[in-house]
Amino acid sequence: MPPKSHSTETTTAGNRSRPPGLLRDCTAHDAAPISAIYNHYVVETRVTFEETVVSASEMAQRMAAVTAQFPWLVWERDGTVLGYAYAMSWKARSAYRHSVETTIYLSPDATGEGIGTALYRSLFERLRPLNIHCAIGVIALPNPASVALHEKLGFIEAGHFHEIGLKFGHWIDVGYWELRLPQVSSES
Repeated sequence: MPPKSHSTETTTAGNRSRPPGLLRDCTAHDAAPISAIYNHYVVETRVTFEETVVSASEMAQRMAAVTAQFPWLVWERDGTVLGYAYAMSWKARSAYRHSVETTIYLSPDATGEGIGTALYRSLFERLRPLNIHCAIGVIALPNPASVALHEKLGFIEAGHFHEIGLKFGHWIDVGYWELRLPQVSSES
């Protein structure tokens, strides 16, 4: 996918105000700041089940694999990446080809500014032309901020696994949230 940079000072859709910054496709140069954001959650929280830090080179490989098929967006302000969102295949079987898992992470200093909402809305707009019908959010629970973001954008809870992961000596539940992007024909 060719990089597309968009200024995101404001948007006219619903007259919603966006936080200052630049929304754009990720580049290989973003691997270090993206891994720094992600590694905060790896080391400090239970919201990801990864337990060891991810190097910038490993993150670059992950980014390349995702962007070969789907968008990976970053939010940047004053040259600093503050968050990112991407979609990846939900499952490998052919009939799942219109469904994706979505992921979003923000720098801890950038939460509560509307960046997550802006990133996700832009991601969904980028998924529509790709013939995606269902976006799935996978949330380690409890995580009220992530649940609130997903539900604010129209996701509904679709499933709940109890004590499916173990991190930092605690059993962790996982919930699935789904959002249908209704423009996709069932004949595809």
